[in-house]
Amino acid sequence: MSDLPPKRSLKRWLVTTNHKDVGILYLTTSLVFLLLGGILALIFRAHLWESGGTGLLSGNEFNQSVTTHGLVMVFWFLSPIATGFANYLVPLQIGAKDLAFPRLNALSYWLYLFSGVLLFISFFQGGSWSGGWTIYAPLNVPMYTPGAVIEASVGGTMAIIALMMFVISITMGTINFLTTIHRQRAEGLGLWNMPLFTWSWLLTVWMMLFAFAALFAALIMLTIDRVMLTQYFATDQGSGLLWAHLFWFFGHPEVYIVFFPALGIMFETFQTFCGRRLVGRKWVIISMILVAVQSFLVWMHHMFLTTINLEVKTLFMATTIGISLPFDLMVFALIYTMVKGRVRFTTPFLFSLGALVLFILGGITGVFLGAVVLDYEFRGTYWVVAHFHYVMVSGVTALVGGLYYWWPKISGRMYHEFTGKLHFAAYFIGFNLLYFPMFLTWETPRRVFHYSGGDLIWHQMATIGAFVFGFSFLIMFANFAWSLIWGPKAPDNPWKYSRTAEWAIPSPPPLDNWPGRPSYASGTLEFVEETSAHPAGAATDGGTAATDGGTATVDATVSESTGASGDEHAHEGEHADHASIWPFMIGLGTFIMFLGMSGMTGVVVELMSDQIAAHLGTEDVSSNVNADQILGFADMNYVYLTFFLGGIGFLSYSLFMFGKEQFNAPEMEVAERWPFEGVGNTKFGVWVFLASDVIVFGAVIGAYLFMRIWAGWFTFEPIPDYTWAGLLNTYILLTSSFTVILALVMAERSNKKGLMACLGATIMLGLAFMAVKAWEWGGKFAQGDYWFSGLEYSLYYVTTGLHALHVIFGLLVGGFMLYRIYTIDAYLEDERPVEFFGLYWHFVDIVWVILFPLFYLM
Repeated sequence: MSDLPPKRSLKRWLVTTNHKDVGILYLTTSLVFLLLGGILALIFRAHLWESGGTGLLSGNEFNQSVTTHGLVMVFWFLSPIATGFANYLVPLQIGAKDLAFPRLNALSYWLYLFSGVLLFISFFQGGSWSGGWTIYAPLNVPMYTPGAVIEASVGGTMAIIALMMFVISITMGTINFLTTIHRQRAEGLGLWNMPLFTWSWLLTVWMMLFAFAALFAALIMLTIDRVMLTQYFATDQGSGLLWAHLFWFFGHPEVYIVFFPALGIMFETFQTFCGRRLVGRKWVIISMILVAVQSFLVWMHHMFLTTINLEVKTLFMATTIGISLPFDLMVFALIYTMVKGRVRFTTPFLFSLGALVLFILGGITGVFLGAVVLDYEFRGTYWVVAHFHYVMVSGVTALVGGLYYWWPKISGRMYHEFTGKLHFAAYFIGFNLLYFPMFLTWETPRRVFHYSGGDLIWHQMATIGAFVFGFSFLIMFANFAWSLIWGPKAPDNPWKYSRTAEWAIPSPPPLDNWPGRPSYASGTLEFVEETSAHPAGAATDGGTAATDGGTATVDATVSESTGASGDEHAHEGEHADHASIWPFMIGLGTFIMFLGMSGMTGVVVELMSDQIAAHLGTEDVSSNVNADQILGFADMNYVYLTFFLGGIGFLSYSLFMFGKEQFNAPEMEVAERWPFEGVGNTKFGVWVFLASDVIVFGAVIGAYLFMRIWAGWFTFEPIPDYTWAGLLNTYILLTSSFTVILALVMAERSNKKGLMACLGATIMLGLAFMAVKAWEWGGKFAQGDYWFSGLEYSLYYVTTGLHALHVIFGLLVGGFMLYRIYTIDAYLEDERPVEFFGLYWHFVDIVWVILFPLFYLM
């Protein structure tokens, strides 16, 4: 922990944990990925200039470009840019000094950045992933990848691992934001009164928590398939359907995860530039909650072409089309707000209005795909491409509007208004020229590099539109560059009717956000502690800041001066903040480890070649795999092996130092915490993490049940040879739950020896569990039964192995705590870390209680 270096220093950006700095890092990085994804799109659209292709790309290169474009835009641009806004604005809007876990926030960013680097490195490993952004099975296993040579497989595996790393980053972010919003709202700021952008982000992160957990489970299985040669998605026993269920349970909520922050921006900008509070505000919030819940009940409409029976399809058709109803209410609320207000057509409002128009078109065309019969006709065509982009890019449009809206607050400088409007004109024309012709060429199959010559004119129009659309972003970047160099200084609130809290402080905001303790107890923002610069009871602009937009009077809230009212550097001098290098180091260690993991398939095959050959001599791994394909991966590549082992070592050291570092996150003494009063930040964070882990285990156990039912329940014989071994491990873990409770009691009594004895007993019991497990696995290996020996073996080894990994993680944490107790008498004055460890350990025990009957008795 140390003070932050100045912003001009590179070190500042490596060590910062301040939420506004991290927000700027997210925004900047996501825009870089936007450029990279956009360049890929322009390349493959140029290839499509002629029927049959111009020859700019080979078939496989075309597939890689389309796939990576989709992955980058959905995962590395859309969600992260919204995360950037949320990082910068949510603490400001709710009156918090920072996020609940600042170092976790920085770590989330570094994992995001390094995951994107991994994705683009995959191009240099024989070719990146080329099977589409949906990663459908069985295309997601190496033997179905064109030219399934080791180099191509490594690049594809790297792309999958990069996505897994990105999901880890997202999960950390969701835990942080959920804890922050539920636990750190300023006094008097109830949930109903939160600004609408924060509301939209709260629902977004709740959806993220569960949806991305399902994707994470699917990616774990897929990565193990590719690296360790298990068979989740390599068999003909329902693996394609299993992937589709898991992916779309994540995939459809992802549409709303991407769109909700954009919706929040639209609400904010409509209020500001219409000069009135959003019509039907509470009903809009209720509608968003309904959509967030319903988003998890529509995933199966992506699978209408499968053999799911018609009754189930009809049910999901109803839920899919039904989700449009709450959206209708939101759309009418926006339109009626315009009707009742006095509209100012500034650049942010134009983008928000454009987003509304595009979303209406995308929503209407989506109803076609929600109906079973019409979906049969449109599925897999350019109609889907056009509809999908109208919906997703409507979100992008609002996010661009958000960039213009908050640019003066973030940069402290005004942008050029006319150039902003020119950007909108090029953007809107270019986008519609690009995607509307695709509705007319709906018979063109998606993801093909050849198309009918009769559609030439529409495809050429689309390509021209793509370049106009892409060029429009250059106008935006030029405008922002001009603003930074020559733009006039921005006042605290340049928009007159903006009344959320971020507009009540200087532009850009000071490092510690507030001149005193913010409070909404009186209904408007006040700073309770009086300072010389900001008298208590008044916002810094001398007016009143509400919790949300409303019908405001112009002269009461606005400083018309174009000069900045705050000196950023002066504030930095007044406020010390925390800095830590360890989030960056952990991200770097994870990056190195995953880089090595991408090439470990060859190492695994090389080490296990005799066993694989012996196994394949009697029975195929599956009907789709043969010995040559598997053994062809054999390659003891010491570079990858070194990266993998070195990464583990570096990561372990960084985590150890991270744990030792003294770091005090800001926690507000007075905050609005309903409905989680009495629950500490860390404890709440542990709860949220465990909720996510429930979904991960639920998906893995669900995969086991799905595959076993598909194969015929009684065709599976219990894999473990001895039931008593599982029963013994059940007793061991249940006993360890008892000892960890005793450890908490000893910590509460400040009894060091008792605490060390009870925690040590828990660790010993955990080691005993692992010893029994190792003996059990060793016995199976001695019999020639490995994870690649058949589907039921893959299910057994992966599911129980994932649980064992949780036990190992618990043992490492427990060992670290024991070290801290021994060396510095930790937890004797504050027993809460022992309680949090106990929560995790109990969860691990409960999971085993579920696994035991599934794998040993049934």
